[in-house]
Amino acid sequence: MQTTLVKKCVAEFIGTFALIFVGIGAIFHLGSVPGGLLGIALAHGLTIAVMVSATGGISGGHLNPAVTFGVLVGGKISLKDSIAYWIAQLAGGTVAALLAGNLIASGDATASKVIIDGTPALGKGVTIAAAIGIEAVLTFFLVFVVYGSAVDSRAPKIGGLAIGLTVALDILFGGPLTGGAMNVARWFGPALAANNWKDAVVYVAGPLLGGGLAGLIYGRFLIKP
Repeated sequence: MQTTLVKKCVAEFIGTFALIFVGIGAIFHLGSVPGGLLGIALAHGLTIAVMVSATGGISGGHLNPAVTFGVLVGGKISLKDSIAYWIAQLAGGTVAALLAGNLIASGDATASKVIIDGTPALGKGVTIAAAIGIEAVLTFFLVFVVYGSAVDSRAPKIGGLAIGLTVALDILFGGPLTGGAMNVARWFGPALAANNWKDAVVYVAGPLLGGGLAGLIYGRFLIKP
């Protein structure tokens, strides 16, 4: 692996690690608090905002396999680099989940319980089909904003802020329904750490469908002069 690609993967690992680490902690502290959804949304959105800003100049600040897939579909990254990014992102999410669970655990809140509670899950009465659709739409919004605020050379230089705000608004809508993952790594890391694979198809198919569609529409059509 080339040295430059290694640096990009390290940046992707760190940024994705931060998202899952903070996300699990926010859900642990705020998940049962009235109005806690707003805090959880802000925690994820702010983490993405600062980490995309910090890693954007190195790796593009994807921090999300669905974003990388959307950028791949739009022809803005090679397949080789995409695979390396996916490995780094999934690894970052897994290490973050394991570390967060073990650091937060105390008393009845075992590491396993902390991690499971921090894993995106379907709300009561939400069907698999509806959940896939929700995740696809929310991820479409996210990757569309990534293109419009960071990938497109005509974009204003506000990528981190715009992307973070999109994550926050998506969670405000999708949190009670699907957990508002929009990110395969956000689900995969805690799922692997807790060996909890329930509704896996939602958190793989939904984000990849939405990200791929955004890459197709913006990357293959709107981005062209």
